[in-house]
Amino acid sequence: MLRTRSLSFAYDAQQEFRFPDMQLDAGEKLLILGDSGIGKTTLLHLIAGLLRPRSGSVELQGTVLQDLSVQELDRFRGRHIGLVFQRPHFVQALSARENLELVQYLAGRPRDRQRIEAVAESLGIGNKLRERPHTISQGEQQRVAIALAVINHPQLILADEPTASLDDKNCEKVAALLEDQAAATGAQLIIITHDQRLKERFTNTLTL
Repeated sequence: MLRTRSLSFAYDAQQEFRFPDMQLDAGEKLLILGDSGIGKTTLLHLIAGLLRPRSGSVELQGTVLQDLSVQELDRFRGRHIGLVFQRPHFVQALSARENLELVQYLAGRPRDRQRIEAVAESLGIGNKLRERPHTISQGEQQRVAIALAVINHPQLILADEPTASLDDKNCEKVAALLEDQAAATGAQLIIITHDQRLKERFTNTLTL
């Protein structure tokens, strides 16, 4: 279960964000909508533990993120939270397979080639594992990014504007891939976006 309480964050004295409380059970999905500058990405970073709130708390699977040290939080995030950023983050010198192995290593998990191959095949990139990210298409890069997010069986998948630069056809594909991957492991899925095209796919929505 994910639960947030009384979250707020300030970048400076003039700009403070306050967010509504949320509760999400295993397997549930949530679409968070809002215009640019309203604090959507800030909220995602708070939920992921990438930012520490000015006030309030984030609890996932009974663990309050604010109670963890930096090192503990990094390990917890690697094991329990999958992140899909608007612009994929890769180590460009490594192949797609090596990027996935690195994510397993950073989470303190043993290298699991069978898991890597199974996830890659489910996302249609099984034949791209030897390639470096900059040599494959944008759509394939996005699928590798989703693979990075789900490789460690996370309880929570967070996606930041995953369809922002996509046409309607690819928007549907990416949304379906995220939903399928979350359903396969019973993970909670939160998509944060201003893309109104995704509304019809979600019964649970929050507008900031």
